Amino acid sequence: MKFIHIGFGNMVALDRIVALVSPDSAPIKRLIQDAKDEGRTIDVTCGRRTRAVIITDSEHVILSAIQAETIANRLENDDLDEDDAEGEED
Repeated sequence: MKFIHIGFGNMVALDRIVALVSPDSAPIKRLIQDAKDEGRTIDVTCGRRTRAVIITDSEHVILSAIQAETIANRLENDDLDEDDAEGEED
């Protein structure tokens, strides 16, 4: 199982991520509030401003203080590393 760093020593399983979005739009703000009301929110911002929202396949909503673009770049770099490793096996 692969994990991605989402800030402050916290990791999330790559296989569980469904969406990575910015928290600025009204629908995402409603999604966050609904998840908080239902106890499905995981806040890993350490008191900082939420800059990325990660939605998992279990419908948990993870709030991160790292920008969504930064996390997306980490996801892409991990995919590139996997492709390189597969190429070396041949």
